[in-house]
Amino acid sequence: MEHLAPPTGQHPGPSRIDAVVSGELSWTEVDLVDLAGGETEALRSVLETYGVRVNRFPVGQPRHLVAALGGVRQAAPYVVLSCHGADGGILLDELIPEVARNQPFLGSAGPDEIRAHLRFPGSVVISTGCDTGTRALADAVFDAGGSAYLAPESEPFGHAAVFAVLYLFYELTEGRTLEQAVATLREHDAELAKWRLFLP
Repeated sequence: MEHLAPPTGQHPGPSRIDAVVSGELSWTEVDLVDLAGGETEALRSVLETYGVRVNRFPVGQPRHLVAALGGVRQAAPYVVLSCHGADGGILLDELIPEVARNQPFLGSAGPDEIRAHLRFPGSVVISTGCDTGTRALADAVFDAGGSAYLAPESEPFGHAAVFAVLYLFYELTEGRTLEQAVATLREHDAELAKWRLFLP
């Protein structure tokens, strides 16, 4: 199947779900990376209802994250990092010493770790983690090949983070551009206004 690139200009046509109704298996694809647990099954279920093909990657260790998003890879048009964040980094679980010694990095994935280990060739990258909406992380995503980066600047409620992803993809499914979808998202309420879109 040919994957549609993330929208960047006006999309005057009908809902993208029409492609699925007409026989396509999906209208786009998402790599859903589960670093937090508890949210991705709900996200996957609803995104598939929107006609999105979802590849779910459970991540328990930094080397899992690198296996999912590192090296030469055919990335999906969208990558959703379902995660917790702090101080401008994506948090990973604390590991016992026997497991920790075999990791490419420990603790969190900040700009240096993203540049060194992850690749997002052409993907729109969406993070749900608190405090991950920083210019430093965005620039690292761009250096790793990402085409856009969306994340909260501060600390949204957990349920708001889930809704933000679903709301965004609803807008995209209905033919809005990425910029239009984010603008509508941010206008919804004060929690969703915490999300910021970064472009190269």
